[in-house]
Amino acid sequence: MIDIIDKDNMFKSISNFPHNIIDAINIGEKIDFKNNYSQINKIIISGMGGSAIGGDIVYALIKNEINIPYFVQRGYDIPKWVDSSTLVICSSYSGNTEETLTVFRKAVIAGAKVIGITTGGTLHQECKINNFDYVQIPSGLQPRAALAFSFVPLLFILLNLDKISDKFISILQSSSNSLEKKKHIYSKKIDDNPTWDLAKNIYNTLPIIYADSDQLKSVALRIKGQICENGKILCYHNIFPEMNHNEIVGWENNFEYFKNYSVIWLIDPSLNSRNSARQKIVFDMFNELNISQYTIQVTGDTFEERFLSLIFYGDWLSYWIAILHKTDPSPVNKISNLKNKLSNII
Repeated sequence: MIDIIDKDNMFKSISNFPHNIIDAINIGEKIDFKNNYSQINKIIISGMGGSAIGGDIVYALIKNEINIPYFVQRGYDIPKWVDSSTLVICSSYSGNTEETLTVFRKAVIAGAKVIGITTGGTLHQECKINNFDYVQIPSGLQPRAALAFSFVPLLFILLNLDKISDKFISILQSSSNSLEKKKHIYSKKIDDNPTWDLAKNIYNTLPIIYADSDQLKSVALRIKGQICENGKILCYHNIFPEMNHNEIVGWENNFEYFKNYSVIWLIDPSLNSRNSARQKIVFDMFNELNISQYTIQVTGDTFEERFLSLIFYGDWLSYWIAILHKTDPSPVNKISNLKNKLSNII
């Protein structure tokens, strides 16, 4: 039955995430720059969708280590302060992402250093023309299923720039082993699989994901995107404590719709104590409103391992939502239609 629905085998793509991490490490270890980046004092990661989320994930993993400004830039523009001491890393799986190519060309005009991460396409060609360094990653995947190849090479680029230590390599290797074990649970359509069980509870609702801003906001963004792209349903996310200062008040009127919502809390032991207190208070508030609430918390020896496990959990959750809707998770027809129409607009 699953094979009939999942015609392009997203099941395999998600299953391969642990192994993709190891393959991406092998790619990263072979990075050898021909250009000099010794004067770099700020970094921009330019990308969209699955490529941009790689930049967010890297920041979550290295934010307590890197000592220069690091920004993830989505869209067509670059900040005014981009100059010859700025490194702009353009990440586009296809190499043809319109927004990222625009940033690439603006970075060239601004005199910035540029590195590409891509499977090929125009980005690859223009990197070669400009004698820029680039990292070539494997093709043949949906961009959102190529996450390991978006974020692991970024870590190695930062390592080559002497901006972070190499401790992440052993962390990634141990995380890959942990994810491989979790795969044998998450990939089965059984009630003992928490991703399948949660999917059954929320697939006919509008999921709203809440995570703390310090540690897990990029995981919330990733899961939101996966539920939208794979599950083909709307999903929203926000972060606390910010939502405590505005969105929380919105849970008052239109209460007749509350039965159609599912709140999902992302929790980790590393949660700031004040954020933990806030989460518990809001959880109790929502219980008084009879709102369906679910908590996702995974096990792991380190924050990094749990962080990647939450991402893996969300990937499988989105997959099972698609299967419950009898929808092939791979095609993104609305994105394709949008791109086709944009291509006719000069």
